[in-house]
Amino acid sequence: MSRNHPPPQSARVAVAGRDASAVSGKGEPLVEVAGLFKRYGAITAVDGVDLTVRRGEVYGFLGPNGAGKTTTLRILTGLIAPSSGSVRVLGGLPGDPRVLARTGSLIEAPACYPYLSGRNNLRVLARHAGAPATRVDRVLETVDLTGRAGDRFATYSLGMKQRLGVAAALLKDPELVILDEPTNGLDPAGMRDMRRLVRELGTGDRTVLLSSHLLGEVQQICDRVGILSAGRMVAECDVEELRGEQGLLVTADPVDRAREHLAGLLGPGAVGEHEGALRVRVAPERAPEISRMLVAAGVDLFGIRIDERALEDVFFELTSEKETSDVR
Repeated sequence: MSRNHPPPQSARVAVAGRDASAVSGKGEPLVEVAGLFKRYGAITAVDGVDLTVRRGEVYGFLGPNGAGKTTTLRILTGLIAPSSGSVRVLGGLPGDPRVLARTGSLIEAPACYPYLSGRNNLRVLARHAGAPATRVDRVLETVDLTGRAGDRFATYSLGMKQRLGVAAALLKDPELVILDEPTNGLDPAGMRDMRRLVRELGTGDRTVLLSSHLLGEVQQICDRVGILSAGRMVAECDVEELRGEQGLLVTADPVDRAREHLAGLLGPGAVGEHEGALRVRVAPERAPEISRMLVAAGVDLFGIRIDERALEDVFFELTSEKETSDVR
């Protein structure tokens, strides 16, 4: 293979490295965005977005396709310029070589030489990024592509290409990893492995910022989440905080008697109904106490479990509120 190959011009992969001397102060903001706008003529793709990503967390950028997630990530990696707003990444400006030297990213889909093997594609990228050659086999193992590393890129499935893109983003052991829809094209087993990989990447001082339109994915692997709808940020907080307080879901017969006793114990405002069961606003730790009380009252108890709002419920509530406010 010639040493004169430049990286493909169409590549969306930015590979960069980790400066150990710069890693300090876990929890400090690594990405700070305020009042970010991106306009294409009359179209506003990003509309006043504010977000903060802290060191050592997995941050989920959640929203439907077309919400402005990829545009925002492209701005953060210096691939496009914002129309207005303040953007700081690792203390510098997006696209600054000193920032790219500590950032690894996969934006949209990876683009590699189709006639080269996966390993040789990574060797080309490592050479131009200044990454040590020893990293190639290490990142192939990390994304579980060692067994197919010698095969041509053109023969890879979409999921394998996606994993190779993640491997490229990891070549220089970056401090900040930015991934755009990393599970795209993966089968269920591949999605599970990628979620595990992302969680492992987001340990210690390394930070992962990923976009996704899959609510369950974000709920499983992210520490904090920002929800984007039609270019606007409608919420940003911890996943658990966003979902709200937990309660109990009680299935019993007769329902009226169970409701009466629960209301007597907790107050009528603490008991509601959900699909034939009783939704009880109470600490889950009180489940044994409530079970004993209902059984002693002659109520047949068929089930009692923790009830918590799924991120999907919260997402649709927030985006529906935004759509309503836009109409007004």
